[in-house]
Amino acid sequence: MPHVQAGLVLNPQDWRELDPFILMAEDWFKRGTFSDHPHRGFQTITYVIDGRLEHIDNHGGHSILEAGDIQYMNAGSGARHAEEAVDQDIAHTLQLWLNLPGELKGTTTSYQNVYTEEAPVVAFEGGTLKVYSGETADVKGPLEPLVPFALSEIRLTEGAEFTYELPEGHNAFLYILSGDLIAGESEVNLKKSSAAILTFNDGGEGLSGLTLKANKRSRVLVYSGKPIKEEVVASGPFVMNSMEEIRQAYRDYQEGKFGVEAK
Repeated sequence: MPHVQAGLVLNPQDWRELDPFILMAEDWFKRGTFSDHPHRGFQTITYVIDGRLEHIDNHGGHSILEAGDIQYMNAGSGARHAEEAVDQDIAHTLQLWLNLPGELKGTTTSYQNVYTEEAPVVAFEGGTLKVYSGETADVKGPLEPLVPFALSEIRLTEGAEFTYELPEGHNAFLYILSGDLIAGESEVNLKKSSAAILTFNDGGEGLSGLTLKANKRSRVLVYSGKPIKEEVVASGPFVMNSMEEIRQAYRDYQEGKFGVEAK
């Protein structure tokens, strides 16, 4: 089977707690797993951990992403694309589904790649901070999402400590790519492939500090987004605000309103 392994990092059943995030999946897959398929009503942020990922969409878009690259997709009113491993590679990715408010679910589909070398890097004692999206440490990431969203990658040497600043009104979570570290005031121990949701001040306008202390050399992704506070109805590849909107999305796809196959 082309889908070698799959795991849920964020479970869609917990969307109220995770708002604006719907789910995050970690996948290992071969070519043929994610061929042409539709989406509507949300955004994806795909981080390539290993292997090569080929993107094809039905508007003529094509790109190859490698380790440390990310792709942002606004599915908006209707995307049709394919995400494939290249040649005999096993692509290893994290894909986050980021909700859109109802007023933006009908927007035009768009894609943006951020290659690893394009994201600004800030050095500190014992490590580095790479900013893909949002603003922190006096730098701004190149990603331009439709809703307030931040993503950074932090690398720490053994024994290093760093405090990451993020908007206190954002819901946020960590994913540990490698290593072993202590996170936050509660000093939770996190190891490779684990995730943790942060507490936040709903409606807060200031900044909040997240302290990380590395027991071993570590890499961690920090995601944060502003809650949307709308009802979510998700079904298959669609995320809308009501079941009727979901049924309409299926009708539109079956009637060819998402365009031709991506290939």
